[in-house]
Amino acid sequence: MNVRQVLPRDAIPSVDDPTFGDQYAGDPDDQIVVVESPDSSRAYPVRYLHYHEIVNDAIDGDPIAVTWCPLCGSAVVYEREHAGRTLEFGVSGKLADDDLVMYDRETGSEWKQSSGACIAGEFAGDSLSVLPASMLSWQRFEAAYPEGVVLQRPGGKSEAASEDDTPESIDYDETPYETYFEMDGFGLDAHRSGDGSREWDREDDIEPKTAVLGVETDDSALGFSLPRVLDADGIVQTTVGDRDVLVVASPDAGIHGFADPGHDFEWSGGDLVGDGTTWDLATGRAPDGRRLERLPSRRVFAFAWQDDHGPEVFYNDTA
Repeated sequence: MNVRQVLPRDAIPSVDDPTFGDQYAGDPDDQIVVVESPDSSRAYPVRYLHYHEIVNDAIDGDPIAVTWCPLCGSAVVYEREHAGRTLEFGVSGKLADDDLVMYDRETGSEWKQSSGACIAGEFAGDSLSVLPASMLSWQRFEAAYPEGVVLQRPGGKSEAASEDDTPESIDYDETPYETYFEMDGFGLDAHRSGDGSREWDREDDIEPKTAVLGVETDDSALGFSLPRVLDADGIVQTTVGDRDVLVVASPDAGIHGFADPGHDFEWSGGDLVGDGTTWDLATGRAPDGRRLERLPSRRVFAFAWQDDHGPEVFYNDTA
């Protein structure tokens, strides 16, 4: 693992006192990290996360960290309760294999964002617990969660708003990673210079910045790339370790992982159909009140999933 100090600690400021409302000033197709709640599901716009990367929050009294690494395209939500303590996370300014390194303000321990593994400090060798979450467009979130609320603009200064290491006032209408997402290269050097990139030693089976849904059990892990799930007609029913999983995807709703209830699923007129009813791809809900159990999962770029798990831990038709 290559760990390097890139920025001063907290040059990208975490959001530690988030506020929410029902209005969002961004675009309808903006990507949103969604955390579901019985009372009011919450949306965390990637447009804001670019400048903050971590939101320390609590839902229904449970402390959570909504985390985002733009270089790795990795959206992961973690429990903040660990080893009997409530942790608050900040941006260390370090990268581990081009991935955000978080630190907790209670012990100074450092955590690799995409994997949740503690790589230095008091908790070295531990891992954070992943929570169920999803990614949707703002338009789809509004339709699927009419009771939902959205993170309001945190404001302040961030290095992500600057052309050097000195934080500048944030303009959320800017898109600091747009060029990076469009280019073939990946990693910090590609982002900063436009022509530097890490090597990608795979053949043409998967590109380094392909979206992957990573599912893990106690002893197994499997990454489901969006193109491979779409090639499987958007429905994959398989196992990860001893867990039966259902992964479903569509070009407009993205990729989602649920515990497999054992039904036969198919598409009918654009709807996911199984066990005599339709299922909302975004929420897992059926009109009769049933609901699929969303799995704890990570949404990451393929290169970050491979960094954490190796080159063989991807779903294919023979998995």
